[in-house]
Amino acid sequence: MVLPRFENAARIRPVALIQHVQVRAGGARSATPCPRSAPYASAVATGVGDRLVLSWRSGVDVLGAEYADGRVRLHVTAGGRTTTHASRRRRRLPRPADAIALTLTGTHLTVLARSVDQPWEARGRVDLSELIDTRDETWLAELSVAHEGTVEALEAGSFGQLGLRDLRLTTHADGTPYRSDDGRAVLTATSAGPGFFDTAHTSVWALDTEALALEHLSDLYFRRAQQAGVFGDHATHLVRDGDGWLVATSTWGAFEVTPSDADRERAGVSVTIARTDADLLRGEHVLDTEPLILPTSGFASVGVWDPHLIRSGDGWLVGYVSARRFFRFHPVVASGPALDRLEVRGVDPQRRSTEGTTLARLGGDWVVLASDGRDGLRGQRERYPVFDLSMREIGALDAPYPTNIPWPTLVPVTTDPDSELLMVGFDGSPWGGSLLGYGTHGDVVIARSVSPGR
Repeated sequence: MVLPRFENAARIRPVALIQHVQVRAGGARSATPCPRSAPYASAVATGVGDRLVLSWRSGVDVLGAEYADGRVRLHVTAGGRTTTHASRRRRRLPRPADAIALTLTGTHLTVLARSVDQPWEARGRVDLSELIDTRDETWLAELSVAHEGTVEALEAGSFGQLGLRDLRLTTHADGTPYRSDDGRAVLTATSAGPGFFDTAHTSVWALDTEALALEHLSDLYFRRAQQAGVFGDHATHLVRDGDGWLVATSTWGAFEVTPSDADRERAGVSVTIARTDADLLRGEHVLDTEPLILPTSGFASVGVWDPHLIRSGDGWLVGYVSARRFFRFHPVVASGPALDRLEVRGVDPQRRSTEGTTLARLGGDWVVLASDGRDGLRGQRERYPVFDLSMREIGALDAPYPTNIPWPTLVPVTTDPDSELLMVGFDGSPWGGSLLGYGTHGDVVIARSVSPGR
């Protein structure tokens, strides 16, 4: 089998603090209903004066940011008690702010500030999980946004993204690429939030394969079968199955690792699946899910993620990742006549930092693509291995390897089966300042296949 070779072609960073605007206001004071279907909300005030109080409110709960005297603080009122939260190093701005943003992403409240000729930077953050159930749908439906202090403009609505990662080609059930009505490829992505995995969510994008340009289409959130509330789960494969959609996703929206005894850990990540006839390429959607049980017989596993589904012949092939502990993980392939009757077909449990398991047709055969991260064993670092369906390595893609663990997502440029390919990946570039830590990545990194002999 001749494997394609790739060269760098483009780099994109579509940052948006707000994606869907629901409220527009201005002046010295406002209070406006801004109900949300999921705990992903953002308010951005521009042209601020010397003092501003910007807040999200639901019932008696108030989530506020105060900018005054060149400093930024967070105030949270819940359960009849008000607490103040300020970063020791980041609360004072080096110059006056011209814009303030207050975001709610999952259970995290974050205030960001921007000065003239300076980028946005996070100035404070607090985890609300012990104070308020921000995933409660009744609480979200009663949200309003308010401000006190003169601003030129205030916009509020859904949170967008600081970066994109985990990009996955949307396909038909047989694995062929799904394209929008205007012929563009469709991708799902993890929209990075201001912090770790539980601040992110799933988004859907259109990729112009000629211009190498991305356009945001929609956002997806999830209900779980045995947990109340709405979650920003991500690392998703969107599958067109007849006239409807299958949506397989990983439960990173509330990831936890908690001790179960003195020697073992229990992971809070698994895979769910949703079925819907809704138009998932527009707007915002909250999807009801059920567990997708991915088999782990024959090897130790504390969690599974990165699902990729293909209907082949009389059954299904499913690629995914399994962790024997956190964070040591490896690729797996299962097969079966139905998604609830899967058995392990191939596994490479010796790998320790390999994810992004992707099924692809190369040379007419189904193969398994994956991504070896920098923490792998010698010879298994920063590369894209190719396996057969029994998970025997048969080669590797010759392609640039950015930082982090970019998925090997191959996108045909045209509908011609012999079309050149794009590899759509990502890197670990952060955004928003050092306060936010890991999780704000990354740039979208696109490579293009080159003709043999070049």
